Amino acid sequence: MNKRNYQKELDRILKSIESRGERPHLFLHACCAPCSSYVLEYLTRYFSITLFYYNPNITPEAEYQKRVEELKRLVKAAGHSEHVTFLEGDYDPAVFFEMAKGMEDLPERGERCRHCYELRMREAARLAAECGADYFTTTLSISPHKNAVWINEIGEALSEEFGVAHLPSDFKKRSGYLRSIELSKEYDLYRQDYCGCIFSKKAAEQSRPL
Repeated sequence: MNKRNYQKELDRILKSIESRGERPHLFLHACCAPCSSYVLEYLTRYFSITLFYYNPNITPEAEYQKRVEELKRLVKAAGHSEHVTFLEGDYDPAVFFEMAKGMEDLPERGERCRHCYELRMREAARLAAECGADYFTTTLSISPHKNAVWINEIGEALSEEFGVAHLPSDFKKRSGYLRSIELSKEYDLYRQDYCGCIFSKKAAEQSRPL
């Protein structure tokens, strides 16, 4: 059983960065504005950040575009522009559906989701290595619906593959998720009621009261 405390591991890295007086380059995969709100508030103290929006899982396209614009708005409204550069990845839902082939009927939070984490984090790691970033990570672990152990295991495997350090995270810790809700209210952010893919949308619709 994995008993690692990813927040404490992150604490040690941030303390070391702070003691050296550096501002390393972090390539940060973002899933949406609400989840990014706390992570940016937290990490802009330590890093120069490339905020990378890569989510081919999101459907329909109108939903994808809405989330893109909210994330851009957050960066400006929260005053992060000095330390954050926004980068949008390619939007090609076919990539996600190809990945999900054969796993369409699996439940939410299962193996299909794990593969979806890996799909998005892989592109972040690849580009992080390409641009010479010091670290990469994702905002995904802030959600109580996301498996932080899987996310960090994937990040560490990709770190070995691409040669760029993975920043450990479990951003829901230290009331990170609750803070993201507060910030969402403060900046009037659009908070979606499903993760993004057609499967999570269907699950959310089925769980709504009649």
